Amino acid sequence: MPATGYDEMPGMVAIPGVGIGTVTHRELGTGVTVILLPEGAVGGVDIGGGAPATRETPLLDPKNVVAGPDAIVLCGGSALGLQAADGVALALWQQNRGLAVGNIRIPIVVAAAIFDLDFGQAVPPTPNDGRAALKAAEEMYQHLPEGSYGAGTGATVGKSLGKDYAMKGGQGAVTLRTPDGLHVSAVVVVNAVGSIVSETGTIVAGPRLPDGTPVDTTALWSAAPTPLFPGGATTIGAVITDARLSKAELARICRMAHDGLARAIDPAHTPWDGDTIFATSVGSVQASAARVGALAARAFAIAARRAVSLAGSEPSRPLA
Repeated sequence: MPATGYDEMPGMVAIPGVGIGTVTHRELGTGVTVILLPEGAVGGVDIGGGAPATRETPLLDPKNVVAGPDAIVLCGGSALGLQAADGVALALWQQNRGLAVGNIRIPIVVAAAIFDLDFGQAVPPTPNDGRAALKAAEEMYQHLPEGSYGAGTGATVGKSLGKDYAMKGGQGAVTLRTPDGLHVSAVVVVNAVGSIVSETGTIVAGPRLPDGTPVDTTALWSAAPTPLFPGGATTIGAVITDARLSKAELARICRMAHDGLARAIDPAHTPWDGDTIFATSVGSVQASAARVGALAARAFAIAARRAVSLAGSEPSRPLA
């Protein structure tokens, strides 16, 4: 009989050569999370939502020649916050890191942002924030502060009754390790329109009724003529694995990881969500895309639930 099961390492990106760093601005209600990858990383991406805010995603299309990114930036601030990736790219360029074009190296920094400008002071992260998060990642930290930290600082979920009745979102991570040594990690920032559901389907976060009870967003939408105020939203994240995979295989793994997003968020991929998932291969373990994709979907669902369960409750609650 083959070995079954996996070890679960919550809050960790436990893959050699990968570092993670964050900047958290409590007073502004926003932040940045940077995933630094080893040279030679291969990347893919899949965008499932209707309102993405991203940078450099076309480079990860399998038909294009760039193999993958040097770093992944997840941030608040919507499209304005994508400037945090400029700080990361400039710092890597000064280290002579990136794609060789003749005698010049161009750092490949991909990014995705959530809309959190209605939480806090409506000030997006800056290039200096990106540089600071990169500096932490260069220390090869592999433990992600979960909940209301980094890119998840200003995240909220369950937005259909307006921001005053939403609940707190955040960021989460997990690494799954199989008995034969394959690692699949997920880093997720949850800022969804929809409700967050447990493995058994229980609503754990969502639009709050006046008594504070979170409700099922899909059920709420079906109850006409309830006024809806979905606002800006998005769930973003990355899958990192030490399996050796191609860009096309990683694109498929991103698509499978979206299944994990939909297991934890109901509904997902709405017109207001910019749901974006990156995937990167940074190792040489032999594993099929199907196997890695199945684990990626499981990891993404676990990390998404952790992001919200560790973030507190209502948006007005002070953030510890």
